[in-house]
Amino acid sequence: MNSKITPTIEGGLLTAIAVILGLAAIYLPVLGLFVEFFCAVPIVVLTVRQGIGKGFLAFVASLLILAMFIGPVLAMNIALSFEICGLVLGYCIQKNFSTAKCFVATFIAAFFAQILSVAILAVVMGINMMESEISAMQEMFEDSFKLYETLGVDQNTINQVRGQVAPTLQLMSYLMPFILALMGLVNAITCYLTSKWIFAKLHLKFIEPFPKFAEWRFSKIFLYVATFAAIGVYWGVTRDWKLLYTISVNISFLATGIGFLQGLAVMSAIADKFNLSKFWRRLIFIIIIFNMMFITIVSFTGFFDMAFDYRKRLKNNEQ
Repeated sequence: MNSKITPTIEGGLLTAIAVILGLAAIYLPVLGLFVEFFCAVPIVVLTVRQGIGKGFLAFVASLLILAMFIGPVLAMNIALSFEICGLVLGYCIQKNFSTAKCFVATFIAAFFAQILSVAILAVVMGINMMESEISAMQEMFEDSFKLYETLGVDQNTINQVRGQVAPTLQLMSYLMPFILALMGLVNAITCYLTSKWIFAKLHLKFIEPFPKFAEWRFSKIFLYVATFAAIGVYWGVTRDWKLLYTISVNISFLATGIGFLQGLAVMSAIADKFNLSKFWRRLIFIIIIFNMMFITIVSFTGFFDMAFDYRKRLKNNEQ
């Protein structure tokens, strides 16, 4: 940015841009969904250039201005979903934290921001987000079943599908923490990617890129976490301990996701070894992602890699 612009003017301009992006995210049809992803970027830039204090003031100012135009609930949703991520990411970049620390800190902030957002909806407006989402899904499935009945689909088949849907919806009611963590992860990723793109355009220093995906490794502790979580799920079901089941099933999904990522990293390393083209590599990954059996196999592959380090063995065999 132009060095002649004073810090005060720069802060005001970036705050104004954050407000404009927030308004565009609400009022622009379709395009607003993409604009929303950039709402964190002005806060990131300001925090990196002027510090966490100025970044926080811009965050509060943009929240108050947005609240006057679109209401406090929508303003809070934008601020908590994206701008808080920008505040934390900007602070981490300014302090020269490692790439992993920057992303983990942004993810944690995004996760707790989602929890706070849900709590505000529950306290202020009396809305239980999970119950409303599950109710909406139940209505959607029931409408689909009615449509199938009018099309002449066998009633026994419909009843079988209905019997499979009910346990899935019940499981979702226990997975509220995991779903919030997943939403926080999406927000952290979009904040990272959009900020990286804008920083390159502004010729500002960003954090170092992530290592090559084939080199990604997670701590072996996730293997033990997954094991104890599976035991907790079993005890929770057999002994009807709902609290234990809720905690264990969320931890189990989280650990399985980590195992899945490491399993994909192993597959990426194997693809590199055999010089597999990007087209076939992406096609295989897409097939895996949309098949639950393949997801399970890849997750277990990741857990075994945590224990035995297959990629190290591959390198030793090449030498």
